[in-house]
Amino acid sequence: MSMHIRSATVNGVATIEIARAEKKNALTVEMYQAMAGALNAARDDAAVRAVLITGQPGIFTSGNDIEDFMQRRPGEGSDVADSPVFLFMRALLDCDKPVVAAVTGAAIGIGTTLLLHCDFVYVSDEARLAMPFVGLGLVPEFASSLLVPQLMGARRAAERLLLGDPFTPEQAVECGIANAVLPAAEVVKHARRVAERFNALPPGAVREAKRLMRAPERERVLATIRTEGQLFAARLKSPEAIEAFTAFFQKRKPDFGKF
Repeated sequence: MSMHIRSATVNGVATIEIARAEKKNALTVEMYQAMAGALNAARDDAAVRAVLITGQPGIFTSGNDIEDFMQRRPGEGSDVADSPVFLFMRALLDCDKPVVAAVTGAAIGIGTTLLLHCDFVYVSDEARLAMPFVGLGLVPEFASSLLVPQLMGARRAAERLLLGDPFTPEQAVECGIANAVLPAAEVVKHARRVAERFNALPPGAVREAKRLMRAPERERVLATIRTEGQLFAARLKSPEAIEAFTAFFQKRKPDFGKF
């Protein structure tokens, strides 16, 4: 278990807390492994009725830890599908219990795309969501290229996925990514109250209802994740991505004029 992922089960709710505030909750390989393990443990624990995913005050997650990510890129030396980030994706998809997200602040990259696979999403009024993959020379991931256009329509999805424009908590609710915007101090409390409501509901019926709701899109989602993952891994080696990441480390704007 990564020291930056805290997990505990209280009153039927398995909480997975991203706790690396000093690095803006940037996710490392170990953190993805820990989250996957916590999700799988919650799925298999009869005492767990729902899962709550949250971050730290002012930050949900800034996405991948770029330095860690470039040192241990998905697909390096193994199949992309076996990499920790994809094991986390699969664990979230395979969790048959309700998953509630409390978005405590900025949610960048996978910080936004993972919300597409949660059942309830409550967003802090301080949150800022963005999917800046293309700007880094990469492509969308976690089936966002399929699900975001479905939610927003093609035109608004292009603003988020091609231009990488951020969007507000209110816009997240408007397009259906989130259920509600709450004051920063209330978002985790409210999300926990929602998760605890499943203690009073029949767990088998909840699991079957969730399965039925997800079933029509499941195979398309899995196929899209595989396709995106292969392209994403290939793009990591592209001159465009190398320029984008080099510029990030050098704290300058990337120059794509030569491509």
